[in-house]
Amino acid sequence: MATYTKLSRSVAEVAMSAFLRRDDARHRATETERQVDRGETPTKSRIARLKTFGELIDLHIDDMCDVGKSPRRSKAAALDMLQRHLGKCSIAALDRERLIRFGRDRAAQGAGPMTLGIDIGFVKLILSHAAAVHGLPVKVDLAEVYSR
Repeated sequence: MATYTKLSRSVAEVAMSAFLRRDDARHRATETERQVDRGETPTKSRIARLKTFGELIDLHIDDMCDVGKSPRRSKAAALDMLQRHLGKCSIAALDRERLIRFGRDRAAQGAGPMTLGIDIGFVKLILSHAAAVHGLPVKVDLAEVYSR
C-alpha cells in the first residue's frame, strides 16, 4: 500500500519521485501497485512519464553520453532524422501502419531498401534500449508489429 507524505515545494523539487499534486502521486502509486500485481518490475517515475518516441531517442542519447560514448556522426544523423520524422509520435502509436508510412515517406525522399533497413534497425535499437535498460514496457519485436 502506498504512503503519501506532503512535502514542501523545495523538498519536492529535489526528490525525484515527489509530486506536487496528491492526485499525481496517487495515480503513480496505483500504477506501480498494478505493475507489481501483474508480476512486472515497476518503472521509475521519470521513465514512466515518457510518452513520445522522441523522448526515447533523447533517453538513448543521454545514456550513451553518460557512459562516455556519445553518438558519432552517422548515428547522430540517423537519430536526428528519426527525431524529425517520428519524434512527436506517441510510443503507443508507433505501430505497423505508422512504420509503413514512415518507410514510404523515406522512400519518396530517395532512401533505398538498405537505408530503410538501417532506419528500422535504429527504431528497434531505441525500443530495445528503453525496454532492456529502463524496463519501459514497449514492444521490441518489430516482426510482430509488422504482422498485425
